[in-house]
Amino acid sequence: MATRQEVQDLLDAGLGYEEAARQLGIPAGQAYLIATGRPADGSAEPATKDDDGGPEGGSNQPLADPPHHNPTSSQQVHDWMAQRASTDGQMQAARQHEQDP
Repeated sequence: MATRQEVQDLLDAGLGYEEAARQLGIPAGQAYLIATGRPADGSAEPATKDDDGGPEGGSNQPLADPPHHNPTSSQQVHDWMAQRASTDGQMQAARQHEQDP
C-alpha cells in the first residue's frame, strides 16, 4: 500500500496523479485519495466555492473512472486466440463438425 508521503514525493517531483500511480502500481484514483483524503469521484462532499476542480485545475473524475481498454481489439490477442484454438483438440473437433454437418 502506497503511503501519503510516497504519493506526495512523486507529485512534488512534477508527476501527475496518473504517472505517480503507475509508478506505485496503484490506480490513479487511489493515489488521489491517498494524497488528498478525498475520493476522486467527488462523492465525499459537494464542491465548495474555492475548490480547485481537482488535479491540474481540471476535473478529478477521470481518475476515479479511467477509460477502459478492450484487449480483444488487439491483433496480438486475435493471433494468440487463433493459435490457442488451432492447438485445442475440442476446438478442432467442433470446427470439423461445423464443416462436415
